[in-house]
Amino acid sequence: MKARIAALAVLAGLAGAAQAEITVGVSLGITGPGASLGVHYRNAYQLMPKTLGNEPVRYIILDDASDPTNAAKNARKLVSEDKVDVLMGSNGVPSAVQMAQVAAEAKVPMIILTPAVLSPQVLHWSFIVPQSTELMMGAIAQKLKAAGVKTVGYIGYTDTWGDLVYKAIESHAAASGFKVVTNERYARADTSVTGQVLRIMSANPDAVVVGGSGTGGALPHVALVERGYKKGIYHNHGTVNAEFIKVGGKAVAGAVAVTGPLVVPEELPDAYPTKKVSLEFTKRYESTFGAGTRNAFAGYA
Repeated sequence: MKARIAALAVLAGLAGAAQAEITVGVSLGITGPGASLGVHYRNAYQLMPKTLGNEPVRYIILDDASDPTNAAKNARKLVSEDKVDVLMGSNGVPSAVQMAQVAAEAKVPMIILTPAVLSPQVLHWSFIVPQSTELMMGAIAQKLKAAGVKTVGYIGYTDTWGDLVYKAIESHAAASGFKVVTNERYARADTSVTGQVLRIMSANPDAVVVGGSGTGGALPHVALVERGYKKGIYHNHGTVNAEFIKVGGKAVAGAVAVTGPLVVPEELPDAYPTKKVSLEFTKRYESTFGAGTRNAFAGYA
């Protein structure tokens, strides 16, 4: 909490200072494997305010092509050349972690747009916006328990995000009465997961949890269905967007995923604390980008 308060205090000081302009440096995976998420993060900046604390604000948005190395390079450029007051990014956990390390080294505050896990030293300069993976996968664990699931197959990215989802679902396993029996992995840019899916099918789990995101989360789901898997397939909060449905088609019908209340504001009780702001945001977003385009990722930005 102290680290988050420190980061927010710096931002508050920037907003209150008599500056000619506040500069926000952003790095996003607008292209590459994470593009189905990155474009929505980028879109949100069209809805951003023109001032912060009555001071003019300028957003510099760079594409890191969903590559952590590029994200770190972008962060260094934004800090050293553009002299940004604050960093924001990225839409992939590995990229966000790399940016956060640069921010900590340069002592520049950063708003992290993915549920990354950071060391205390790095976190001191950062504020993480999205819900934690443990919280969100706890909701999936509740669904698995309610369905009487005893064994769970896992398949996720080979990177930090795959690790975080696996550790989160594993942390809830014992209390929810199930055991995770596989830990298969695939790269974000992979186009086939046949070997991994065959091993999962061999284990014959009661359900499968996917630790992918966006369109990349559809790949193992489709492969499982094509191989005849007819049991429940569950996803994380990095999956919920229209592109996942478009890529997965009929194969992903019945997928269970967790997301934040921003995506379904009409279903929230009137007294729900974020209903009003969520309704306003989804209305603005869909008015700009089309009906049905709402997503949590733009909300994180």
